[in-house]
Amino acid sequence: MMPLRLHRDLEVLPSKGMRLSDLDPALRGLLNHLRMVSLQCRSAARTDLLEACRILSSSPDVARNAHAEMLMKCLSQALEKPPLLFRPGVEEVSFDESWLLRATLVVANKDFDSFRFLLASRVPSHARRNLGFLIIGVSEQFCLV
Repeated sequence: MMPLRLHRDLEVLPSKGMRLSDLDPALRGLLNHLRMVSLQCRSAARTDLLEACRILSSSPDVARNAHAEMLMKCLSQALEKPPLLFRPGVEEVSFDESWLLRATLVVANKDFDSFRFLLASRVPSHARRNLGFLIIGVSEQFCLV
């Protein structure tokens, strides 16, 4: 049996009443970027989660915009409901945004147990692997650590 680990570095995301100004500058930049990409993806055709992962895995020089775009296009399919994402610059942070930021942060900190827990808490088992791949890609592209 393993002892519980305390993660003091995860305290950058307050649990309740989170505001944009409370976030670390790197997380604030990531959130605003994802919000902007989400706005652009609203009018675009939805992408199948499996197809998105195939496209990204075959191109080693993919820019961070491609990872963020695929994540935002597929997020509602993986969550089985549309996520609540605010416009860039809005001070309030939604639960969906907070969950996504926490997932990218635990990946950056190489805490894959917490990452699996976060995925299992909201994502059906058939979509976890593909959504996990996209979140890991975004985390790596934004170099949060």
